[in-house]
Amino acid sequence: MNAGSIGARLDNGPLPERLGDALRYGPFHRALREAIEYRGLSLTRITAHLDRLGVKIGQSTLSYWQRGLRHPEVPRSIDTVRALETVLRLPSDSLVVLIGPRPRAGKADEIVPKFTEVSRVWQDAPALLAEFDAAPETRTNADLRIDAVHDYIQLGPHREQRSQTTRFVVTAARSGPDRYFATHGGDDGCLIERAEITTAEGCRLGRVRRSAVSGVMAMELLFDRRLAEGETHVFCFTIVDGSGGTSPGMERTFLRGVGTYLVQHAFHRKAMPARVTRQYRRGEGAEPVGTEGLVCGIGRVTSGYFTNLPAGLAEILIEWT
Repeated sequence: MNAGSIGARLDNGPLPERLGDALRYGPFHRALREAIEYRGLSLTRITAHLDRLGVKIGQSTLSYWQRGLRHPEVPRSIDTVRALETVLRLPSDSLVVLIGPRPRAGKADEIVPKFTEVSRVWQDAPALLAEFDAAPETRTNADLRIDAVHDYIQLGPHREQRSQTTRFVVTAARSGPDRYFATHGGDDGCLIERAEITTAEGCRLGRVRRSAVSGVMAMELLFDRRLAEGETHVFCFTIVDGSGGTSPGMERTFLRGVGTYLVQHAFHRKAMPARVTRQYRRGEGAEPVGTEGLVCGIGRVTSGYFTNLPAGLAEILIEWT
């Protein structure tokens, strides 16, 4: 999705796409990190500039802020954040509007209900995830930053989804995460209790919970170790389920932003689409952004690619002949 047209602007022209998206959609630590990288300033130079403005802050605090390990306190840190905008030559209040009140500890599950109206999958997902005896922040993967996701979906001769292979690239925001909780919603009419899950590199299957009524399941994917802070990990799994009806496409809900998302559909030669479209929406009922028609090329495969997505819905819509 090309979001350059919606990015914030400096006096001397538009900000780069990644920074513009981060300032518009947040979260704060992502926007701060992108601004520091774009300006090419070390934390030492930033604190020196702030000191000349009469603002005292430690390099360690800035480091924690840009990694999301700590959050500026409101209202105490507002002047400091405004000074950061000056040093980093950002539009006025572009960082201030992102700090807001800090979510209370232990309330990570509050993230999930906000999305129960965004996607059909998330209607039953909170209840299924609550069945796992894990801390709320673990069930919502709060300790993992999603750098990239790749979905490869194979469709059958009756327009049904046969399989979905998903590969994640994640980075540990702090030391300790050793699993990932994923959800999957089958197409209308599917028999979710018959869906088979196999794992490839980077993970093995843990516990699984299913809702036969809604065709939704939640699964625990276990890593082979606890990740260290800043460590990047790749894992992959496949879901096989050809019991659903005509597939309308793919809808993936991101509770937090993601660096890149690639979703591919491989069509059967006896069931080719009339049109395939990709789009992004902030939430249920929101206007789609970045709508683009996709070409079904060599190998009967379409590819929808998204970059720097904030929390929301990435969708692939299939229209059939």
